[in-house]
This record gives sequence, structure tokens and C-alpha cells, in this order.
Amino acid sequence: QVQLVESGGGLVQDGGSLRLSCAASGRTFSSYAMGWFRQAPGKEREFVASIIRSGDNPNYADSVKGRFTISRENAKNMCYLQMNSPKPENTAVYYCAAVPVQYYSIYLYTQERQWDAWGQGTQVTVSS
Repeated sequence: QVQLVESGGGLVQDGGSLRLSCAASGRTFSSYAMGWFRQAPGKEREFVASIIRSGDNPNYADSVKGRFTISRENAKNMCYLQMNSPKPENTAVYYCAAVPVQYYSIYLYTQERQWDAWGQGTQVTVSS
């Protein structure tokens, strides 16, 4: 199973930008679809974005479309979440996740329980 470690969280101003990184261990990284979820205090973990091995047609939550971009570098076992113009309500712990799905059925994988591997999370705080 793949192990995941997030980095890049921190404090960002409303309208700024931040890039989260997820480093994966294991030689089968390209076999996994990758995703980002977030959890705000007192709320359930929610889907943010996902991407399949090829990187084609990533899936996004409606709330982040046009502002956040998920990408991956299979040769480096890395996945990224570029956050542009984040809002204070985007303050949360952001988690990287992986599941061995390779095709566009990944669009159905928006629930926490559907994903197999998780990182420890990285805190993102957006100030107004």
C-alpha cells in the first residue's frame, strides 16, 4: 500500500496562493488515483479534487472549481494541489488520499470511506 506525506500548508491571505504537496512512497504510485480532501473544525471530511494516473480531466468539488488545480508527477511520486484565491472558509486540515482506481470511475469517488490510503494532513489557514 502507498504511504502519503503532505507538506506546504500554512497561513495565506484571502486572495493569495498556496501549493500543497503530497509525497508518496512505493513503486506503484502510478497505479493509484490521487485525491485531496479537507476537514474544518467540527465538520466532516469533504472531497476537494481527484486525478487519475494520466492526469486527464481531473474532478473538482464545485466550491473550488476555477480556483484550485490538482496535478501529479508520476516520475517523482508526487501530487499537488495549487490553491489560488483561497477564501477564509477554505481554512481546514487538507489530506492527501490514494485509491487504486485508474479510469474515469474516479468521478464517483467523492466519499472518505471510498479511499484506501491517507496522509497525516497539513493545516491551511486563510486569513481575511
